[in-house]
Amino acid sequence: MVGQRAERGGSGILVRRFVRALPALLVVGGVVYDVATPPPFTAVPFFVAAPLIAAPLYTAAATLLVGLFAVLAVLAPHLVTALPEDVPGAAGATEVVTVATVGGLALLINRLVRRSGERLEASRVIAETAQRAVLPVPAERIGGLRVAARYEAAQADAFIGGDLFAVQDTPHGVRLVVGDVRGKGMGAVEAVAVVIGAFREAAEHESSLEAVVQRLERALAREGTRRDGLDAVEGFTTAVVAEIPRGNGLVRIVNRGHPEPLLLDAAGGVAALAPPEAALPLGMGDLGAWPDRAYEVPYPPGATLLFYTDGLTEARDARGTFYDPARWLEGRVFRGPARLLDALVADVRRHTGGGATDDMALLAITRPPRHPHHLP
Repeated sequence: MVGQRAERGGSGILVRRFVRALPALLVVGGVVYDVATPPPFTAVPFFVAAPLIAAPLYTAAATLLVGLFAVLAVLAPHLVTALPEDVPGAAGATEVVTVATVGGLALLINRLVRRSGERLEASRVIAETAQRAVLPVPAERIGGLRVAARYEAAQADAFIGGDLFAVQDTPHGVRLVVGDVRGKGMGAVEAVAVVIGAFREAAEHESSLEAVVQRLERALAREGTRRDGLDAVEGFTTAVVAEIPRGNGLVRIVNRGHPEPLLLDAAGGVAALAPPEAALPLGMGDLGAWPDRAYEVPYPPGATLLFYTDGLTEARDARGTFYDPARWLEGRVFRGPARLLDALVADVRRHTGGGATDDMALLAITRPPRHPHHLP
């Protein structure tokens, strides 16, 4: 399977190179066609296509050169000889005007494409800035724990989405949230901002993890009331909220309809931290209500907690097989959470062939081993 993906990647590179070389190939091919065929036949379609293909691929100067070469290629058969019968007639003049006109249109297309690209780049920068403001990358060390986070967008150069994470050192220990807001775009980003803002306030002041989750529920309920239309009725957020108290070797978790975290021990073992009972996502309190109950799991020295959104487990290969992070992580040991996430992201890309269909957020937190000098 890896070999097949590598083959597809190599084929894609060859296709891109061929497309970029196509304008020059068309001009050369047109000249060859003109030389090899009788006068009634014309290679003008070759010369017309060349600058049009160059317009979205090349710079303005390169597009202009392709257009000039195309015009010269039309004139060449008449310029290489001084015989009177080879002087361009009405048909030849029409061919020259046609190619020159298309070359001018290609320059206009090139300019429009470049301006669109500049606007897209500006939008990308704005989106990236908004993403970093709403979803800042956590510090590498928080409350004595080693932390790493990744946000992988399904589309290249896309930054805004509904996946979220936050980690905070509080008087009650290190608290964190990982979640996934239904929907995309600015509406999802607004909901992300609401969840993270409510979490940061509640994590600092609420004495229990259950109370933190209820604060998130109320914040999303207010946001749903403020919104109009479909989001006010169907908006919800899956989330897992966790607390790592200082010094007692355990983690407390409340899971509201989110993929279950994984616990990776220092020897490469993997355990799924499934909740004792299922719960509805945040924002769906009208459909059913029961008390949130945190469950506790041992968190030994050297172990790593991996939290993620469903973009990880719903990543599929060419045959439609879903990605199984627990299966791939079983038996593997990583020198810190950052290397774990780098390797995991790389394997997901290999699995999907680079064609993920959903964003994914990853958060890994490693508890230092008993002997700190063993840290890399």
